[in-house]
Amino acid sequence: MQAALEQARAALAHGDVPVGAVVVRDGKVISARHNERENLVDPTAHAEVLALRDAAAVTGSWRLDDCTLVVTLEPCLMCAGALLNARIGTLVYGAADLKAGATASLYSVVTDPRLNHNPPTFHGVLAAECSLLLTDFFADKRNQA
Repeated sequence: MQAALEQARAALAHGDVPVGAVVVRDGKVISARHNERENLVDPTAHAEVLALRDAAAVTGSWRLDDCTLVVTLEPCLMCAGALLNARIGTLVYGAADLKAGATASLYSVVTDPRLNHNPPTFHGVLAAECSLLLTDFFADKRNQA
């Protein structure tokens, strides 16, 4: 999670919401990304999607069933769909997203028995630190407005 938090902090350099994600395989980080929606002017440039794309390029396969996705914020619907389509082996995240979380908080896409893939999910890892980064970011935004 520390590597994902480093990525989240990197998003601050270009004004993006500080969310970071890493993909781990055999105990090694094979991709590490942060939100880049502002930087790339791309609504799909969430940390998870970018990290999954990079991991697929590294492994040479879109199937990431032997990988773990570690992300600082609970994935949204788009990202939950992407990690399911990538057949991610395990999902680990820090802060819950009560407004858009799609793995436990608002929706439970990754546990839906109607879908063909339900990765084990671990939540709340360094949740306070992940949450604080987001809380501070949005407080600063409100103060600037």
